Amino acid sequence: MRLTLMATPLNVLFITVDQWRGDCLSVRSHPVVHTPNLDALAGEGVLFTRHFANAAPCGPSRASLHTGMYLQNHRSGTNGTPLDARHTNWAIEAAAAGYDPVLFGYTDTSRDPRGFDPADPVLRTYEGPLPGIRVLCHLTMGDPAPWTAFLRTNGFEVPTDIRAWLFSEPGPDYEEGRADPKPLAYPAELDDTAFLVDRTIDYMNSAKGPYIAHLSLLRPHPPFVAPEPYNRMYNPAAVPGFKRMASTEEESRQHPWLAYQLSRETGRAPVNEKELRRMKAVYYGLMTRVDKEIGRLIEYLKGSGRWESMLIVLTSDHGEEMGDHWLLGKGGYFDGSYHIPLIIRDPRPSANSSRGTTVSVFTENVDIMPTLMDAIGAETPVQCDGRTLMPFVHGADPRKWRTEAHWEFDFRDPTDDSAERTLGLTMHQCTMNIVRGDRYKYVHFTHLPPLLFDLKDDPDEFVNRAGDPSLMPVMLECAQKLLSWRMNHDEQLLTHIALTGRGPVERRAPRY
Repeated sequence: MRLTLMATPLNVLFITVDQWRGDCLSVRSHPVVHTPNLDALAGEGVLFTRHFANAAPCGPSRASLHTGMYLQNHRSGTNGTPLDARHTNWAIEAAAAGYDPVLFGYTDTSRDPRGFDPADPVLRTYEGPLPGIRVLCHLTMGDPAPWTAFLRTNGFEVPTDIRAWLFSEPGPDYEEGRADPKPLAYPAELDDTAFLVDRTIDYMNSAKGPYIAHLSLLRPHPPFVAPEPYNRMYNPAAVPGFKRMASTEEESRQHPWLAYQLSRETGRAPVNEKELRRMKAVYYGLMTRVDKEIGRLIEYLKGSGRWESMLIVLTSDHGEEMGDHWLLGKGGYFDGSYHIPLIIRDPRPSANSSRGTTVSVFTENVDIMPTLMDAIGAETPVQCDGRTLMPFVHGADPRKWRTEAHWEFDFRDPTDDSAERTLGLTMHQCTMNIVRGDRYKYVHFTHLPPLLFDLKDDPDEFVNRAGDPSLMPVMLECAQKLLSWRMNHDEQLLTHIALTGRGPVERRAPRY
């Protein structure tokens, strides 16, 4: 699908929010979270209700998001695993098409060490910038220097230990007797979210275009500390409860990997219910805080006359367990870690028929790069495993769309062999693949027992049906689907080319 560009160049605002569960939008009838500006954006665009990340945590997921490739092909499986420099990405391709790809925030790209001097600082962090992107404000968890310098110029003290950059007021917290969760030490209008939105607006005020501005916001990623009044916007005692068994011991019986994960301090939810409820309430507050700033950015676009030439794509890198299954953070196989929001708003008249609609087929983050390429009239590289979503945005029904979502989780740690020792695995066996359909969800481990969930009878994924004889045909079908999916998406970079007596002959296959 190719669309004719408008007389005014189509610019793109590509927003990622970090660690945002897909059900946490008021337009999705969430019982607590209030997101009026994202609801309004969905009302002017298309809301994709079953959108999934393809990996976790941040680095692997963003590698899929930015390259359009499944983890099995880009192989940047952990925070710190280098992303092979031979892979292209949307920024490189957009620049080749005449667009200015610019960054406000971070991409968590672990750079290929083969292209750098061993002493280069870029090899000391997994939070590097995406190759090809023009960095205008690089603000990461490990180095928030642009924001902390801004705070100092506004008369605020900033901790010398950079790891404490999101700190709260001193004293006890909610679980220790305080009436509300402790607030951020800085006012909302000066927080990191507002800072990045301001830098984006500064750029747009003078940008000639066309451009793709990537606004990568940290929040609602922890630390779970929100500025006033968002820290007390949601009552911890009134937030929804947690989808979990009665105890971690009972939860651990589901699978050896889950037992291992729950035995570790990192990734396990706190047993103090008041503390966990405080985290959830602040998590929701941070969402509403982000929603407020996105609303301010949209108001700027409308007031400055840029709204009608701005395509907006908003999604997340992954979700958050937030106490479900006694887990905190992201990873593993549960939906809470991978189901994420996606809203696309196209200003062009060809998208008018779909405004305010929802799409309920399975879409994935590997679809984002092909969508960006299609939107700006550029060709989608062969490496991409995903497909453009623009037909949905323009009211069409693409042929042979996928009927399941797929993701992978690589739980190896090149610096620590505890998973291997505990589970009896080699480092390369610390992997799982998931295929998730309308009813059944199948989890395949390289060298551990599989899992099967009947999501119709067990939507919260408590009962492993892999050993049920009556479901053996379903197990076989799911395993075959997973194998076929992997075979269909083996790396294809040169496979469509043949060297002949006439020289290289190329035939591009349709994308379905």
